[in-house]
Amino acid sequence: MSKRSSRGQERAGGAGGSTPATRALTAAGLAFAERAYDHDPAAESFGLEAAEALGVEPARVLKTLLAEVDGRLVVGIVPVAGRLDLKALAAAVGGKRAVMADPALAERRTGYVVGGISPLGQRTTHPTVVDRSALDHPTVLVSGGRRGLDLELAPTDLVTATSAVVADIGRP
Repeated sequence: MSKRSSRGQERAGGAGGSTPATRALTAAGLAFAERAYDHDPAAESFGLEAAEALGVEPARVLKTLLAEVDGRLVVGIVPVAGRLDLKALAAAVGGKRAVMADPALAERRTGYVVGGISPLGQRTTHPTVVDRSALDHPTVLVSGGRRGLDLELAPTDLVTATSAVVADIGRP
């Protein structure tokens, strides 16, 4: 990643960032770039909005979803143009049954609002699974912890920072 302007600045170590997600990456010493854009509150898909606004193919922009797997919250990270396979997510964490988490519960447990839930710097640490397709790209983008802010980083750094399992959990 190259150095960017204030609307896309690379950071690694040093000073803390502006959200729990940026602070978590900075504390871990992992390189990332902040990619800000003007969020439209009327957007139907936060992730597809980010891909278009940032000029990035949707396969590289990942959404963070929370599901309840056998009664515990689990984070699934998949491309924004696809959907989460709940059965595959459950299997990836050794569970039997998964259902999408209530959005209010997801907000309380992560400390973020829907549309800005980052897999990084969450209030409570949850088991995390990243879709294998993320590893097909040199960098991916995830929510930076607020609507209108994505973080670009290497997919292996995302896996490291979230202590994630990598599995086929995304579907077109």
